[in-house]
Amino acid sequence: MRTLLITGPGGSGRTSVAAATGLAAARTGARVLVLGADRTDTLGAALGTVTGPTPTEAAENLTVWRPDAGARFREDLTAFQSRAGTVLDLLGASRLDAEEVTPLPGAEELSVLRALRDAALSERYDLLVVDLPPLPQALALLALPEELRRYLRRLLPPERQAARALRPVLGRLAGVPMPADWLYETAARWDLELAAVEAVVADRDTTVRLVAEPGPAGEDAVRTATLGLALAGLRAETLIANRVLPESADGTWLAGPFAQQRKTLADWAQEYDLHTVPHLGHDPRGTDDLTALAPPGVNPAPGPVEWPVTDRLAEDGTLVWRLPLPGAVRDDLDLIRRGDELVVTAGPFHRIVALPSALRRCTVAGAALTDGELCVRFAPDPALWPGTGR
Repeated sequence: MRTLLITGPGGSGRTSVAAATGLAAARTGARVLVLGADRTDTLGAALGTVTGPTPTEAAENLTVWRPDAGARFREDLTAFQSRAGTVLDLLGASRLDAEEVTPLPGAEELSVLRALRDAALSERYDLLVVDLPPLPQALALLALPEELRRYLRRLLPPERQAARALRPVLGRLAGVPMPADWLYETAARWDLELAAVEAVVADRDTTVRLVAEPGPAGEDAVRTATLGLALAGLRAETLIANRVLPESADGTWLAGPFAQQRKTLADWAQEYDLHTVPHLGHDPRGTDDLTALAPPGVNPAPGPVEWPVTDRLAEDGTLVWRLPLPGAVRDDLDLIRRGDELVVTAGPFHRIVALPSALRRCTVAGAALTDGELCVRFAPDPALWPGTGR
């Protein structure tokens, strides 16, 4: 199944484009699910229908779904209280009723990720169109599974679970209770769920479409989005320029905005697979308006993005790790080696990358940004490489 992740700056019309994309694909006979990640019902407004917490048929072959974060959060909390009942009773804690629970910050994002996983694993659909939140919230959402899995591995390393037979003895020696089996089991279950979401985002059949309104603000947003996607190991399949003014706008009071749009479109055409969507003169609502938007068809998957690029041997004997970062600015880049990880900061974005085993036995010898690619050089550590020591 193909997955299209659609995002863009706030107010760019990404939800309308997502709805139009799903509708156009459904009319070709594909079974399409449009997943709304917005807290408001703008997806339903665009389609002229009502979205709900369960998948709803909006047209032939077209299903829409906006997950209910509150209901899922209450289910998870109730399940947690049941599993941790003994500990809560020992602490004298008063349990929460499902009716009094409201979602905490982050519950919405986790609900969307679970819905994305469930939809991608379903065999009911041929195409999944995801209406992501605005940038940069969308990029933070896509990076969340990797970050949470890293936290779990640091807090509850899987190798410690192998010592469960020694846990009672260690508990007596340390004088403190050791983590119970259910805690490790829960962490393992969460890790599997997050890994499934991470696999959907990294799948070769998953691509990103950026939606932006041409103009100075749109140019800045697209440049920032391209860098953030690259750092996450993703790339935009298509850039959709939304609300493009017609040629008849030239020579009217819209001549200024028209000229700005034309300049931006010319620049975008040189760097992206560009598709333009006309300005309808009003907010799209209903299938007739969505048809008039004429979104591009679903292209063949461009293949997986390799990030970072496999290391290679340089002429000076160092190993080079290449990180594609189009749009990066040298002054906005920062690198920190921390143990077996490399902390990469590019503009407002941040990612922690685990080093492969070969580079863990090296020291950082330098880095350079050339043609949108960050090259990090590693020198073998004589103390850790056999045959290189004194």
